[in-house]
Amino acid sequence: MNRIAKSFILASLSCVGGYSALAAEGNNREKPNILFILADDLGYGDLSCQGGKNIQTPNIDMLFNKGVRFTNFYANCTVSSPTRSSLMTGCYPDMVGVPGVIRTDNTNSWGYFLPGAVTLPDMLKTAGYQTSIIGKWHLGLETPNTPNERGFDYFKGFLGDMMDDYWIHRRHGKNYMRFNETEIDPQGHATDLFSDWAVDYIEKGKDDAPFFLYLAYNAPHMPIQPPKEWLEKVMKREGMIDEKLAKYIALIEHLDAGIGKVIDALKKSGKYENTIIIFSSDNGGLLSIGASNGSLRGGKHDLYEGGIKVPTCMVWEGIINPGSVSNQLGLTMDFFPTICALGGVKISHRIDGINLWPEIIDKNIKTGNRMVYFMRREGGTTGGLCHYAVRNGPYKLVQNTPYEELQLFNIESDPFEKEPIDVNQEQYKKLKFELSQHIRKSGIIPWQKDETKSKGH
Repeated sequence: MNRIAKSFILASLSCVGGYSALAAEGNNREKPNILFILADDLGYGDLSCQGGKNIQTPNIDMLFNKGVRFTNFYANCTVSSPTRSSLMTGCYPDMVGVPGVIRTDNTNSWGYFLPGAVTLPDMLKTAGYQTSIIGKWHLGLETPNTPNERGFDYFKGFLGDMMDDYWIHRRHGKNYMRFNETEIDPQGHATDLFSDWAVDYIEKGKDDAPFFLYLAYNAPHMPIQPPKEWLEKVMKREGMIDEKLAKYIALIEHLDAGIGKVIDALKKSGKYENTIIIFSSDNGGLLSIGASNGSLRGGKHDLYEGGIKVPTCMVWEGIINPGSVSNQLGLTMDFFPTICALGGVKISHRIDGINLWPEIIDKNIKTGNRMVYFMRREGGTTGGLCHYAVRNGPYKLVQNTPYEELQLFNIESDPFEKEPIDVNQEQYKKLKFELSQHIRKSGIIPWQKDETKSKGH
């Protein structure tokens, strides 16, 4: 075990929150680097280590095998922006103004990232971290909600939601690629660009300060555009496979290779041993494009398990035992307090997430009995309304569209959500009431920008 690992363990025994003693007394070199890798729309069964068929993801599989695999982990929402807001703030999406997708079209945008919300990079900068985001932001296109204004020292990537083309990097004909505040127009596949930029950042980063690198890929979000050679590789290997599915598999395998490059860069730079690596997805996979959510019901857009349960792992060489498994309930927002604890940052404001580190290192917390909420607001056929799910222990109350009745399931006895429980059950009444109270509390948070003020009215 290395010196840093020993120091960490001694510190974690002497204080609540793990690494805070080292942060107070040690220098920046003793703090762990943090690499958070977020895939876009990756399904629960879209990795070979998760039982994926016809797919090979050796680099991501290595991460799952080298650290702790979370088997009961959920994205905070079934779509992109809300989950990303929870990672950035440690709060439920509707508590920071992002109950739905933030889009480039104001008439179809269903969130406005609360300008006063304290972000994860804001917190880590107080502990001496260099903060960076490479890839997809999706929490605002203009001031005050650009990455550099929300705590990141370094931004190189895409401000918007989806790219209309992985090679051209436009959305509705507009260029949202930026290097900090400057518009750029790089050449190449977006996955390659983000991987190469991450490698460059690691290689050229300062040695006297720890880094927090949020590497947020667009893949495997549609459009499904893998490089030609990757599609040919999958078609040749898998024989008679459907080309649509082959394209989806190739896009993920190409993503896996890019992540492999980033891991190699950490090792070559000597930073791997003291870098915490977290991997997750912002929501479940989109079934219509070939994604797999294993045997779970539903997919992206749904509040059933397939839309919110995501493949997640955490690696720290020499600290987290390889092959570890956590069955405790976790959500994306929990990584905010977890990372803060590991970075030596004390949280003094209200958040909704909980620190998972005690569970990872000591198995001494139980998270399954907390009340957790999921929501999604959307336009189109749902008319701008919000629909919800709430879970407590094994019981989950689901309204999968705003026009459906609430249904109660026991996730432990019915993990595939096939057998709704009688609405007269006490658990139904309890969860419905608790959900009403969450909606009441979140109702104070604006989720649209006041356009009258910006126009001087």
